[in-house]
Amino acid sequence: MLERFKQTTARDWLFVIGWTALGTLGCMLFGLIYMRAAFFGLEPRAMQQAFISAIVMPLLVAPPFFLFMTLKIVSLRCANRRLSRDASTDSLTDVLNRGAFAREIDRFLEVGSPCGQRGALLVIDADNFKSINDRFGHHHGDEALTIIARSIRAILRSGDLVGRLGGEEFGVFLPGVDMDTATSLAERIRKAINLAVFAPTGQASQLSVSVGGAVFETGIGFTDLFRQADLSLYQAKRFGRNRVEVVAAAALQRQVAIA
Repeated sequence: MLERFKQTTARDWLFVIGWTALGTLGCMLFGLIYMRAAFFGLEPRAMQQAFISAIVMPLLVAPPFFLFMTLKIVSLRCANRRLSRDASTDSLTDVLNRGAFAREIDRFLEVGSPCGQRGALLVIDADNFKSINDRFGHHHGDEALTIIARSIRAILRSGDLVGRLGGEEFGVFLPGVDMDTATSLAERIRKAINLAVFAPTGQASQLSVSVGGAVFETGIGFTDLFRQADLSLYQAKRFGRNRVEVVAAAALQRQVAIA
């Protein structure tokens, strides 16, 4: 029973208490009005007993009833929140899945934010991940992914987004940043993953990632932004891995056009 309410918020408990109290008071008020209308004209002593009954009965019956009903509603709310979270979260790394990540970015790109219509998308790919699976097994490969995700989250600011794009690839969306801030955060993420403890056989094995980024200052869609960040990632891989390549989205568009 207690497991159902682990995700219950303070707002949920206020809902339970508030509606239990209001429901009880409502029942008492209805009982008093009904007693006065139905038994008007009785002698004072009988009328007094009728009014006492109109107060006592709702106090005995209404609170358990409304408490039960509101707890059921809260339990359904918690279940819906869990389902919504499960539908948008990668079960292994506990970050957004690709679909939810793309939707959140599209929402930002459509309406903007207090930071203004600018930001950056980073695409982060674990280096030589196949060799990790081959050497240590897929179980430890999954462990490496959770360490990478945790290291990314430790660097991000409030309001930044991180999602698993698939396999060993992650995406990070940084609202409101310029080129310098995006590059600095990308470098901090790369270094944090280098320093993370990964010791599948009891001996430390360093993790590394390549990071490609695209910084934008004008309207752009997620698909175009991702394509440009992915091209930057390709450059980071090509130039030796374990490095960061971040470019301005418009500048990258011109390079593609020239090519």
